[in-house]
Amino acid sequence: MTKLAANLTMLFTELPFIERFGAAAKAGFKGVEFLFPYAFRAEEISDKLQTHGLELVLHNLPAGNWEAGERGIACHPDRVSEFKEGVDEALRYAKVLGVKQLNCLVGITPSGVSAETAEATVVSNLKFAADKLQEAGIRLLIEPINTFDIPGFYLSGTQQALDLIKATGSKNIFVQYDIYHMQRMEGELANTIKANLDSIGHVQLADNPGRFEPGTGEINYRFLFAFLDGIGYDGWIGCEYKPKAGTSEGLGWRAAHGV
Repeated sequence: MTKLAANLTMLFTELPFIERFGAAAKAGFKGVEFLFPYAFRAEEISDKLQTHGLELVLHNLPAGNWEAGERGIACHPDRVSEFKEGVDEALRYAKVLGVKQLNCLVGITPSGVSAETAEATVVSNLKFAADKLQEAGIRLLIEPINTFDIPGFYLSGTQQALDLIKATGSKNIFVQYDIYHMQRMEGELANTIKANLDSIGHVQLADNPGRFEPGTGEINYRFLFAFLDGIGYDGWIGCEYKPKAGTSEGLGWRAAHGV
């Protein structure tokens, strides 16, 4: 049965972040996710989760200076110490918030860094993070992102993600499969998901073009929801889209798609 999680970085943005938990619960969501918790005390977020009966599905490892355009530092060979410190910080939050998986945005390849050096850095950092998280019973996710929205992003395809996981030798790294990003980079959504289901730890959605809610674009989400149920995907699906006309006004897509 489809389990939808509200992405609080993208949805209910008319409200202060800490008030979005209540709005998500009122709208019928049982799970939430967001980019980063680090601007708030973990206990404050935990209180909101408990008050509204919500499960935190995931958040990301620290990803560098987001406001300055950084989108992760796992591929930056000169920032390995910072990456490792970020893993420790994410774990501190995860233990308070009860989250069972953390996503790593690997970042934009730095200028002047060779492909070989970037790959070696990513593999080493991912192995470090996966081992640390495994000790705490938490899974590490890695997310391929389209290079139209984020030019130069190091990880941009499903097979590349699988190859990185294999290179680490870790059994504690899974793919965060974002349907919107992979529609833009690859297409062939259903067969790719089915072929790699055992390696997919989380799914996210948005339609294309525009990254709006399902039903606004070219992706057949009614088919995909039934397909995911049919092949046995039992994880959460994060609603990481830009509401076309306000979050609450656009939530009718769920009933229209039978979820």
